[in-house]
Amino acid sequence: MGTPSVIMVGPVLRSEHAFVSSCHGAGRRLSRHQALKQWHGRQMVDELRGRGIIIKSPSLRGVAEEAPGAYKDSTAVVEAAHLAGLSRKVATLEPVICIKG
Repeated sequence: MGTPSVIMVGPVLRSEHAFVSSCHGAGRRLSRHQALKQWHGRQMVDELRGRGIIIKSPSLRGVAEEAPGAYKDSTAVVEAAHLAGLSRKVATLEPVICIKG
């Protein structure tokens, strides 16, 4: 919700090692339950609005569960895949709106 998305093309080199695929995200650092203990939905909506990011969701609980801090550092994951030759960075997109279902 609050971190850039990166478009990648993959694989570049070791396709047999990557099963002809590229990563789909950084993965969670905290479980949804742990995230709920650390963040509140309204807090996240307000914080992200302050950064110019609009959040639309029917559930503030869902917003808290998906707090950016609940996920691993996507920049590090993207860089590792890029440096390993598994994927090539094409573009970085900054979030302006996030719609949760």
